Amino acid sequence: MAMESYRYQAEVLVRDYLLADISMPYTSVIGGIFMCKMAYDLSQLISSVYFKGYLTLTKLQRIEWNNRGMSSVHAVFITVMSLYLVFFSDLYSDDGTGLIILRSSPLSSFTLGVSVGYFITDLAMIFWLYPSLGGMEYVLHHLLSAVAIAYAMLSGEGQIYTYMVLISEMTTPGINLRWFLDIAGMKRSRAYLINGVVMFFAWLTARILLFGYLFYHVYLHYDQVEQMQTFGFLLVFCVPSILAIMNLMWFGKLLRGLKKLLTKRQ
Repeated sequence: MAMESYRYQAEVLVRDYLLADISMPYTSVIGGIFMCKMAYDLSQLISSVYFKGYLTLTKLQRIEWNNRGMSSVHAVFITVMSLYLVFFSDLYSDDGTGLIILRSSPLSSFTLGVSVGYFITDLAMIFWLYPSLGGMEYVLHHLLSAVAIAYAMLSGEGQIYTYMVLISEMTTPGINLRWFLDIAGMKRSRAYLINGVVMFFAWLTARILLFGYLFYHVYLHYDQVEQMQTFGFLLVFCVPSILAIMNLMWFGKLLRGLKKLLTKRQ
């Protein structure tokens, strides 16, 4: 009974105070930044204890190691929330009330704020260590993502398409694992090969096919999309289009790398 009472009080606190606060979008961004800091520090702590080779890495490699741990935590969080909100909740159901492109909830806006906090943090680290953590393509990717997510969070417009794009973050842990295995000297291991194959199918699903479904969904609901504000309307078409082109370019590199890896093992 005590546990049920505590759980109920926690739900009331989150629903009636945290998510209902008018400053919630801004506190969620700050929360996302703190989440990144905690994930970065935990990655540093856990890696130094359980991975002996961590302390032999250069300072820059350790920073990138912890950064990738941070990005993996965000990727898992935002993928789970995006899949739930888009496919399992009733928020964006065709049977719902109101225009689907204008639907939002305190939870959906809060989640977007956390993601904005991550992209701000990661972008700051990229600029700080430029170009060690990524070149201009990463800067462009993060700027487009941060602007589109922030707009959807503050305006409530097009959140369904923002979450469809964010599902593509499900490929991030695999990308990071590939880097971890490479740094750990396991590039010829079976785990590296399996991760490469899984990455191929995950990328094909989340960054190629899902984007096709997004554009098809926009086509089916174009009468609603054209009712958006001009800036939101442009974001719905421009951001996914640019990211889709980048995804295709990266997919080509991934495919060539996988073919090269399979050829070597044969």
